[in-house]
Amino acid sequence: MSALQRPAALVTRVSGACARAAGCWVRSSSGTSSSPSRPAIAAKHPYQVDLKAGKRYAWCACGHSKKQPFCDGSHKTAAPDLSPLRFQLEEAKSAWLCGCKHTKSPPYCDGTHKEEFIQKAEVPGQP
Repeated sequence: MSALQRPAALVTRVSGACARAAGCWVRSSSGTSSSPSRPAIAAKHPYQVDLKAGKRYAWCACGHSKKQPFCDGSHKTAAPDLSPLRFQLEEAKSAWLCGCKHTKSPPYCDGTHKEEFIQKAEVPGQP
């Protein structure tokens, strides 16, 4: 597997089926809700990070983590049907990870944060 391969193929599946929705990986809930949670917009910009070879990362897919762009477990209470995207690279590289949580190529930024619905959205903790 090359270092450029999309980490979506490396997602660690959790209990229940994982399905791709709203630009993130979603864990099926207990069935009480017919529609999955939508991720919160954590930032209107991507995060530049230096990723190390062999290290396991968990990219926040819910938008509630205080350690953006990585998961801190906040999804467990804030969005229990959303799970982080777990990935590991074979080669170290610098990358731009999505902050708006609506990318179509998670965890990487695809420019979706430039769209009007992101730019007009309120982001908690930002003016």
